[in-house]
Amino acid sequence: MKAFPPALIERLAGAQSVAVLTGAGISAESGVPTFRDAGGLWEQFRPEELANVQAFLRNPDLVQRWYAYRRKLVREVEPNAGHYALVALERLIPDFTLITQNVDNLHRRAGSQRIVELHGNLLRSYCINCRRPATEIDLEAAAEGQPARCPACGGLIRPDVVWFGEFLPEEALTEAYAACERAEVFLSIGTSALVYPAAGLPLEAKRHGAYVAEINLHPSAIAREVDAVILGKAGEILPVLVETLRQARSRNAPAAGS
Repeated sequence: MKAFPPALIERLAGAQSVAVLTGAGISAESGVPTFRDAGGLWEQFRPEELANVQAFLRNPDLVQRWYAYRRKLVREVEPNAGHYALVALERLIPDFTLITQNVDNLHRRAGSQRIVELHGNLLRSYCINCRRPATEIDLEAAAEGQPARCPACGGLIRPDVVWFGEFLPEEALTEAYAACERAEVFLSIGTSALVYPAAGLPLEAKRHGAYVAEINLHPSAIAREVDAVILGKAGEILPVLVETLRQARSRNAPAAGS
């Protein structure tokens, strides 16, 4: 069984509040293509050309078709062992918050409940005029070559994700910072720590006294500032971490009748 820093297990075993940040690394283990992966027709475009409001208003049909392609890709993959291990961890911690930069919905499909989606969710869409949530029928109802529009007001339908030049949802960011302030342990998983403000969350938690551990294939940009760096795949490390935590709690539990 993999050896973890004793301080990490000790802090986790006694923690009432834990926060986790996940990035593209955990989704990549499920086969989710990264934002910039090539894909036939889409190879001729840079993501910055499509993932912004100006591009959407200029050519909504093109942008909608790109996001339809991306939705198809994420629906064809499954949550991996890392996703399921975080579900198990949530069940062990009274106050658990999963903060994710990913928009692929895999954490929800795995069964995680307390999720803060910093960058939105690829499988949700809404009308830019009346904010009405869009259904799959709404998205499919547009005639070929015509953009999908809201059946209630006629407004264009966009994906519920954060585009270049847009601010993160205020409510999500507030909830994420609150979780950082409460956390006794903070896990940063599969993120390069290059995209702010999400990249600053582990160190925000550390400033409030949390033990911060990073789980990554390679050290992130903030690796030298956290308490522990565990290199490897989240899908291999997290299940073992959860089992190690269970064993530690079992050893520390008072004997029956004592």
